[in-house]
Amino acid sequence: MEAKDINILVLDDEPMMLKLLKNMLVSQGYFNITMCDNSVKALGYIREKNNHPDLIFCDLMMPEMDGIEYVNHLVKCNYTGNLILVSGVEERILQTVEKLAHSNNIRILGYLHKPFRIDLFASLLTKVTPHLEALAKKNEKNIYKPEEVSEGIKCNELLNYYQPKIDFTTGMVVGVESLVRWQHPRDGLVYPDQFVGVAEENNLIDELTEVVIYNAVSQTKKWLDAGVNIRVAVNVSMENLKSLDFPDIVACYAESSGVSPRNIILEVTESRLMIDPRAALEILTRLRLKGFLLSIDDFGTGHSSFTQLHDIPFSELKIDRSFVHNVSSNNTKRAIFNASLNLAKQLEMEVVAEGIEEKKDWDFVAKTGCHMAQGYYIAKPMHGDEVLDYLIKANSLDS
Repeated sequence: MEAKDINILVLDDEPMMLKLLKNMLVSQGYFNITMCDNSVKALGYIREKNNHPDLIFCDLMMPEMDGIEYVNHLVKCNYTGNLILVSGVEERILQTVEKLAHSNNIRILGYLHKPFRIDLFASLLTKVTPHLEALAKKNEKNIYKPEEVSEGIKCNELLNYYQPKIDFTTGMVVGVESLVRWQHPRDGLVYPDQFVGVAEENNLIDELTEVVIYNAVSQTKKWLDAGVNIRVAVNVSMENLKSLDFPDIVACYAESSGVSPRNIILEVTESRLMIDPRAALEILTRLRLKGFLLSIDDFGTGHSSFTQLHDIPFSELKIDRSFVHNVSSNNTKRAIFNASLNLAKQLEMEVVAEGIEEKKDWDFVAKTGCHMAQGYYIAKPMHGDEVLDYLIKANSLDS
């Protein structure tokens, strides 16, 4: 998609600002531009048939309907395009509005402070086309029926990919996270967002998780036999923690494969754990008694993080990617990252910074004393057959 094909709506109550934004857009090659000087008109434009712009510039400080109200109306209109916030308010307010929009599946590319910087303006526009193309691909995805997922599990079509974790002190790969994929006979490689939710909602998640754990333990044994001693993490659903048999099933897989429980980390997403911590407490504690390690995943994204850390014997804390990406240039993220890191260290937990996707993220986190890092900047998830060569090469280079 080229600039000339992108439809843009500019919303600002200042005529001079409308003119300035239009001129700047034209200078960048964008010509399909609609301008509105108040939110009511702009909302009417959105509600008209076929008027769903790809990008909206939205001023937060509007007299009849402020920008937050306008975003709420966009949600009701099922708007799926991009937003760029325009305002002179302080950055913390802009960040809060951005979070509100994201929580309603509206993508904010960034914000422009008045007066504008042309380099920042041009940089934000470069994000429009990739997002629209990714959105088109997402809309093409299948969400599979329960019977299809069940058949895939029974036919052994699930497989694990593994993403490495690096130790900051030694530079060596010390672990991997197991990420399930479905090798669909018709559709090829299918990602978990298309079938894991279906499994959770249709009483299939226990079968799915058992396959993932079995595959992970079996693969761990192969690595151990090859002289590579690493920890392998597996994601656990809250639904799995309703079954009193779950700890025994995991222990049985490890024992039959000859793998020590200390090589297996069970990752529980903290925001999901909030749903019913009492139901999970017994099962998680039994897993720790059996020697398995527990990780609190996506830390900071739920509402009772301190309660979970107090009640459940976690051995590892993973700082969520939303507090890691661009942490070096964002004061709020930096404060939350440092607080999470210090808290975990005082509780004698290992800490993983997840979602490191750029060198600047790596450089910042490496100086903080964080134990481990994970993300595409380090390595993408890979098939089990690829991991051994990667581990040997990576660790021999750093040894």
